[in-house]
Amino acid sequence: MFSKFTSILQHAVEALAPSLPLQEDFVYHWKAITHYYIETSDDKAPVTDTNIPSHLEQMLDILVQEENERESGETGPCMEYLLHHKILETLYTLGKADCPPGMKQQVLVFYTKLLGRIRQPLLPHINVHRPVQKLIRLCGEVLATPTENEEIQFLCIVCAKLKQDPYLVNFFLENKLKSLTSKGATNVISEDVLKGEDSLSADTGHSHQPADLHGATGVEPAESEEEPPHQMDDLSTSLDDLSVTSLPEAPVVRPNQDYNLVNSLLNLTRSPDGRIAVKACEGLMLLVSLPEPAAAKCLTESTCLCELLTDRLASLYKALPQSVDPLDIETVEAINWGLDSYSHKEDASAFPGKRALISFLSWFDYCDQLIKEAQKTAAVALAKAVHERFFIGVMEPQLMQTSEMGILTSTALLHRIVRQVTSDVLLQEMVVFILGEQREPETLAEISRHPLRHRLIEHCDHISDEISIMTLRMFEHLLQKPNEHILYNLVLRNLEERNYTEYKPLCPEDKDVVENGLIAGAVDLEEDPLFTDIPPDNILSNQEWLNSSPPATPDHPRNDGKTEVHKIVNSFLCLVPDEAKSSYHVEGTGYDTYLRDAHRQPYDVNLQVTSVLSRLSLFPHPHTHEYLLDPYVNLASGCRSLFSVIVRVVGDLMVRIQRIQDFTPKLLLVRKRLLGLEPEGPIIDHITLLEGVIVLEEFCKELAAIAFVKYHTSSTP
Repeated sequence: MFSKFTSILQHAVEALAPSLPLQEDFVYHWKAITHYYIETSDDKAPVTDTNIPSHLEQMLDILVQEENERESGETGPCMEYLLHHKILETLYTLGKADCPPGMKQQVLVFYTKLLGRIRQPLLPHINVHRPVQKLIRLCGEVLATPTENEEIQFLCIVCAKLKQDPYLVNFFLENKLKSLTSKGATNVISEDVLKGEDSLSADTGHSHQPADLHGATGVEPAESEEEPPHQMDDLSTSLDDLSVTSLPEAPVVRPNQDYNLVNSLLNLTRSPDGRIAVKACEGLMLLVSLPEPAAAKCLTESTCLCELLTDRLASLYKALPQSVDPLDIETVEAINWGLDSYSHKEDASAFPGKRALISFLSWFDYCDQLIKEAQKTAAVALAKAVHERFFIGVMEPQLMQTSEMGILTSTALLHRIVRQVTSDVLLQEMVVFILGEQREPETLAEISRHPLRHRLIEHCDHISDEISIMTLRMFEHLLQKPNEHILYNLVLRNLEERNYTEYKPLCPEDKDVVENGLIAGAVDLEEDPLFTDIPPDNILSNQEWLNSSPPATPDHPRNDGKTEVHKIVNSFLCLVPDEAKSSYHVEGTGYDTYLRDAHRQPYDVNLQVTSVLSRLSLFPHPHTHEYLLDPYVNLASGCRSLFSVIVRVVGDLMVRIQRIQDFTPKLLLVRKRLLGLEPEGPIIDHITLLEGVIVLEEFCKELAAIAFVKYHTSSTP
């Protein structure tokens, strides 16, 4: 109570006293703080019961006022005094000792406000960045301490300053030997620090550039043994015997202390306070984006960042239930790592494991965004760590298991993160994990080189329809990713030599046919009994099918004749005979609908396999176009194309539908039910076959539309 009364009286006297020059006022407040340590007999009273917080705030106000009154970048006498008398060093020592109790919090606030409110660059000064380094080491040492909020604010302001001037990060890449010796630095306040004995005699408080500072190489300069004339004997004498109890460290294994700013932030990402953890994650994201190569190397090689990211991914993945409904995995709301504030009690659509699923997806999103923002070499190192320690170490065994429920859940999770990934570097590692790096044509012997790829492809035709559909959906989304290796590894590597074609040299009698738009040797499907209903108004003008013919190869030269687009379109439209069609009985399901859809690519088909094939057909590569969309390609012996397979399916279909009584009305009813035009009613016989007929008809219309749109796109300048 008496100290508070003294403080009030002091403020009153200051208000009535004539205004002192700024430097005198600044020195007065600093000496008032130091005299506390000389005169006090009770070092157990909290700092809030003293005048220290008030004096520190006054010192900050004076420094800000001084800067505002001077030319930009000019250092005033108060700032010179702070730098030359090593006030920050002394405050760091008092903060480390936490004397009086709560002093660490006050020191953190002072450092934070000093760096945040002063516009001139302070960190290049050795008497600023050295104590800042030391204070950084105190942050995150113990979790859930009363100073956590002040610690994260201090660390984030340092990160912000480094973002403004990335070269400054070199001051925070400390020499390992120096750091190790500083760890054993005294359990009593160092006398030479308090006396200012480690100041550089040549330091006058002016800014240094990294080129002429030892800090630029991460090596601290040798400390001067010469005592400066400005030491305060009364303060150093009174502090000689002040004990400092070291705080217990958090149980974190650090390979070394080279990048303490990262290490302290890593510790705080484990804070039980979600706000603190998010701020620490933001600080790390800022640091990994710094363009300095030395910082990126130190960050990935000398800190636990890679381990923390991957270990947390692994632990969150393992915390998921053994079985989660794939629909829940797919439909859980969009994940943003900084907004992970899910409340299970408030969620009406909660399901078992939702909290764990959101936590995992949120952390994966953070890893993805971190790698996306990171400096190039750091991004590569971080992504490789995720590949090796999480994809291979944790996900692969789950995807390779034999339990159907386990396969379904793990494939659904793989599908979700394939959809979610946005970083090109992490996507590349994910692609290599799923598909391998091979680009040569596939052989049976090659299966063992990357068994996961083979297993996933096998799962597309699994005994469980759910597993087949989920795996196909994963491949469909994979094919939409902007990565050349995906399509090449899955498809193009096997089409490179065009061994699916059989080249037949043109005979003289074939020339007239070629000139009329047909490829020699091709079967004219319009003469086929199954294809007799081509409307005359569907015939398009005779134009070249641009980009339809692949480049010539020695074994498969380019044909001079090109298939007209109308023949391709009509071939697909006529694949399903009239008696098996139902779309023309229902408004809005004709070819024109698919033509519109092909332009904007939203494909909604009932079988996932047709969706994947449609996706492949859309690619502009001439080999995929020829193999999937050209009915007139001359197939080599034993080879199948998409068109030839559909022809066989249609042939089998026509035999089966003869056995279904009232086939046409049943087919129409099923279509209307699928479109929601008819209410659900009694189960219809042969429902699976009827739905398959509808899907086949729609798929053929879609392929026709894709062929037409690709032609239109390639022929438009």
